[in-house]
This record gives sequence, structure tokens and C-alpha cells, in this order.
Amino acid sequence: MKDTAKEKKPKNWRQRLHEIIFEADTPKGKAFDVILMILIILSVLVVLIDSVKSVNEQIGKQLFIAEWIFTILFSIEYVFRIISTRKPSKYLFSFYGIIDLLAILPTYLSLIMVGSQYLIVIRMLRLLRVFRVLKLARYVGASAVLSIALRNSRHKIVVFLEVVLTIVVIVGSLMYLIEGPANGFSSIPMSIYWAIVTLTTVGYGDIAPQTVAGQTLASLVMILGYAIIAVPTGIISVEMARAGKTNTQVCRNCNYSMHDDDARFCKMCGESLK
Repeated sequence: MKDTAKEKKPKNWRQRLHEIIFEADTPKGKAFDVILMILIILSVLVVLIDSVKSVNEQIGKQLFIAEWIFTILFSIEYVFRIISTRKPSKYLFSFYGIIDLLAILPTYLSLIMVGSQYLIVIRMLRLLRVFRVLKLARYVGASAVLSIALRNSRHKIVVFLEVVLTIVVIVGSLMYLIEGPANGFSSIPMSIYWAIVTLTTVGYGDIAPQTVAGQTLASLVMILGYAIIAVPTGIISVEMARAGKTNTQVCRNCNYSMHDDDARFCKMCGESLK
């Protein structure tokens, strides 16, 4: 009984804070994620609406106040994430750590850069607030599975892209020989551009073959395009099926989050997850 009592030590405030902010397996964690998702969506809407001149002229001050409210709330969240992590540097230099910083930094920079000559720069920096959209990814459960699937299929995707690149270079070169500058294919790079547009079934129509041979080759490329589109979808789908389920637990020591459902210890550093 004594050993059991020792094992079940009460969590300190940092551990409880980490559980709420970084995990979604608990009621408090889920509530935090839902509230944060709503704030992120609203903050992005403020940025989008602020770019409309007519709306900005009417409620520009209200939007400015709303932006500062969101910035302060996200700043508090950012500080809490640093405090609750055992190794803050792991979070600060992680992908989401950088995104969280980009979500709040532009608003503070607008206070430092004062002067008419900096107005254009400030407006460009304010556009970085749209990076808050990326903050949503961490709160979507399926994003972990998709991330694993993309990582596992990256080699196959690279090979696929190499094949596609080879095809467009060959087809573009052939089309340059068949059509030539007289029909708009002024160079091999321009012909390769046409091949990419045609193979991806975009079809801008700014360049089109005029000869029978060129139109025949174009028809083959169009048909091939439909077949190629299905390849990356199949590759990623297979890897997503293999990815399985992951939970929302994040290691306090190394900030690793891709843990299996039954994991009790971090696979990267051995830290206890329970």
C-alpha cells in the first residue's frame, strides 16, 4: 500500500497545466482546445475582415481592439506553454512553437516600427497573423494520422515526383520539336510549362498545339494526367491505413507527441506519460 501511495503522487500545478494545454484526453483539456479553436478562428476572421477597406473604415477601431485582445490571450497561452514544459527550448524551436510566436509577434512589432516609411512593412507583417490558421492543426485529431502517413510516404512521393518531372521534360522537348516557335512553343522551358499545365489537367489554354502530331501528343498527356493524379492519393491512403491511432499525450520532457494509444512511456526519452 505504501508503494502504491508513493507512485500516485499528486501532480503539481505545472503538470496539471501541461495536461490541460498540451493534451485533449481530459475534460479540461478538451474544453481548452475548443475555446482556443474558437479564438483562433475569430482572430483569423478579424484579419480577413480588416483587409476589406469599406469595413475597415466603419469598424476599424473595434477590429484594432479585438486584435489586441486576441494577441494578449495568445501571448498568455504562449507563456503558459513555455512554463508547463520541462525543456522550454524543445517547444520554442518546434514547428508549433514557431507558429505560436508568429501568431503574436507582428502585433507587437507594429508598436516598435513607428513612422510613415514603415507603414507598408507593418501591413506586410500583420499578414503573418494568418499563420494562426496553422495553430488549428494541432487540435484536429486526424492531423496526427495524416502527419504520420505523409512522413512514411515521403520517399514514394519523391520517386513519383521524379517520374512526373521526367515525363514533362520529355513531353515538353517533343512538343518543342513538333510545334516550334511558330505555334507558341518558343523554347523548351515554355514547352515544359505547357506539359505541366496539361498533365495536371489545369489547362490554361494560353498555349495550344496546332498540328495533328502535337494534338495527338497532347491527347495522350491529358489521358496520362488522369492516371497520374490517382497515384499520390493511393500512396497516402495506404500509409494512413497503416498509421493507426495515436493519442494526444505530449511528453513534458522532449515535447514528442506521436505516441501510441497504449503508450505509458515516451518512445524518444523514456519519460512517463501517465
